Amino acid sequence: MNFTGSNVLITGASKGIGKEIAKVLAEYGLKVWINYRSKPELADALQAEIEENGGKAAVICFDASDEAGFVDAIKTIVQSDGALSYLVNNAGITNDKLALRMKLEDFDYVVKTNLDSAFLGCREALKAMSKKRFGSVVNISSIVSETGNIGQVNYSASKGAMNSMTKSFALEGAARGIRYNAITPGFIATDMTDELSEDIKKSYTDKIPLKRFGDPKDVAKAVAFLLSDASGYITGEILKVNGGMYV
Repeated sequence: MNFTGSNVLITGASKGIGKEIAKVLAEYGLKVWINYRSKPELADALQAEIEENGGKAAVICFDASDEAGFVDAIKTIVQSDGALSYLVNNAGITNDKLALRMKLEDFDYVVKTNLDSAFLGCREALKAMSKKRFGSVVNISSIVSETGNIGQVNYSASKGAMNSMTKSFALEGAARGIRYNAITPGFIATDMTDELSEDIKKSYTDKIPLKRFGDPKDVAKAVAFLLSDASGYITGEILKVNGGMYV
């Protein structure tokens, strides 16, 4: 895949799916800005790994749900590189519990954190990318935005809103040559799923037509496609990466 742009900011990139996205995009020659909020040792280790493999990376610390922090981060990137070409809004949190036991603050905190971070990224990318009239943004949503899930009323609400917001930004960004898309991953093998018992894993994979959990690289490759020139006529799309679990 070819990339007209030269750099990318990935929020929440120091571990999990975000880490794999960073590694894959670096392999395609992009300078990767690795965002983290805590545990700098993870971000530093990822930067070192990318650079050891011949890639380009930089570490940038900010809370993606904080407006001033996000604005300053974009300014730092533009001052360093001259532009921001691509953005992946990957940062997010969960606080799972049944709705009957969920307090309003539990709901508000997850929705606000997840949605604010994506909104701020999309808005600031629109400002920065408009100067070059070029750019692409991918929001990492979730399969639960489409299916719902027991114990995740707050999380599914935040991701469902993210899908709708992606479409609206796509309409606003189109005239400026800026594309917005989202990905809804299904069950992806991460440190969290590694802790599940084999019986529970089997109960999940039995529901997946491809009969396996996704690999973080499956999501990363989909992100690369939606950012790249190969998807230049795609915007406002919600791409399922779920092994056929929800079609």
